[in-house]
Amino acid sequence: MKYELAVFDLDGTVLDTLTDLDNSLNFALDKFSMPKRTIDETRAFVGNGIRKLIERGVPAGTPATVTDEVEKAFNEHYAAHCADNTKPYGGIHELIKKLRGAGIKTAVVSNKADYAVQTLCKKYFDGLFDFCVGARENVRKKPFPDSVNEVIKTLNADRTKTVYIGDSEVDIATAANAGVPCLSVTWGFRDVPCLIENGATDIVSDMKTLFKELTKS
Repeated sequence: MKYELAVFDLDGTVLDTLTDLDNSLNFALDKFSMPKRTIDETRAFVGNGIRKLIERGVPAGTPATVTDEVEKAFNEHYAAHCADNTKPYGGIHELIKKLRGAGIKTAVVSNKADYAVQTLCKKYFDGLFDFCVGARENVRKKPFPDSVNEVIKTLNADRTKTVYIGDSEVDIATAANAGVPCLSVTWGFRDVPCLIENGATDIVSDMKTLFKELTKS
């Protein structure tokens, strides 16, 4: 089999988290009397972690100390509401179960705060991933390969038989930096032209095709 380890992005790849991210962002912005953002704006802001989401969401010129407070408000709200509207993409449970049945290890690497990654993976995918990791202090976020490298080491996997699956330009760069191929999915937060513009070479639009790509010899 071509792959022995499939590493998934979380937001926009296995979970549709956009509404809850948008709600928490707007809660935090409103708390500081800042203009709210549309869900399409939030969609464009996500991918590089919570801090970048907040920095992109606050008005230009907002002092860093105020941005810190907005980020704190976001985290407090999101910790309590990260699963209000979030849901797995259709067919993802079956896909992961089939991969595991085929002997392929599965993992999650996300720029989402680790507290939320652990909460959501436990709630929606309990026992379906061999390892899940999010953003933590003193660990460089994607597109740096640090967390992917950690997963490979922790699971004693062969890098040459590892693949990364994601929905954004950040994931494409992460895979390249980790020295593994990337499968880009179309059901997430970026459209096909954006994926192609950022170097996507293998694009899949449904779970059946993704399974075939992951299990082909």
